[in-house]
Amino acid sequence: MSTLDATRAELALVVLYLNKAEARDKICRAIQYGSKFLSDGQPGTAQNVDKSTSLARKVFRLFKASDSWYTVNLQFVNDLHGLISPVPQGTPLPLVLLGKSKNALLSTFLFLDQIVWLGRTGIYKNKERAELIGRISLFCWMGSSICTTLVELYPLFQNTLPSFCQLGELGRLSASMKKLEKRFKDSDKYKNDEYCAKLQKSNERTLALVKAGMDIVVAVGLLQLAPKKVTPRVTGALGFVSSLISCYQLLPSPPKSKTP
Repeated sequence: MSTLDATRAELALVVLYLNKAEARDKICRAIQYGSKFLSDGQPGTAQNVDKSTSLARKVFRLFKASDSWYTVNLQFVNDLHGLISPVPQGTPLPLVLLGKSKNALLSTFLFLDQIVWLGRTGIYKNKERAELIGRISLFCWMGSSICTTLVELYPLFQNTLPSFCQLGELGRLSASMKKLEKRFKDSDKYKNDEYCAKLQKSNERTLALVKAGMDIVVAVGLLQLAPKKVTPRVTGALGFVSSLISCYQLLPSPPKSKTP
């Protein structure tokens, strides 16, 4: 492949990435929290950028774009679909409850967030109620982030105590990877497709866990539950890093190199 063809392929991936409404939302989120970090809660240009970007993000959050065509698809409907969808057979009950709680809280947050947007644009006139709904929506978002964290780390007890089941999804992946490592003692484990797939999934879940932990602190900062410890600058810094993680998670997978 020539240098020109490689450049065209890379530009096509960039266009594909930016065509996603969710990707544009996360980029705006990074700008929003970066501005919050710079302003540190003080009035000025950075705070104005923070507020205006927050308002602009509502449009991207309301609508989603698919890879091949644009669909007017409300995000909270997707989470409601996850709430009523059946779970894989054999999934432990605590994980089921946490997963369903996460979907319920996130869909509620996305729904209430539209009312907040209507209030900020002046369409919804009751400012006090809009502010109350905004706080409720943030609590829902924080709750969904807590559920995400617990899904990965919550210890699940077996019927016989004091033995444990693996620690959530990360523990399950770790246990299955160790079994594969024992099987491939004398060979290169990274050449095994199953091991590489589990390793990639483990890395993705670890990154999601870190992001969820950051989002919890960001929600605490936005709700001003600990204003002395979680300052606007701390909220902005963690929100900015969390946004960069979200942007990374939305990157398209690189094409697999063909072996002769």
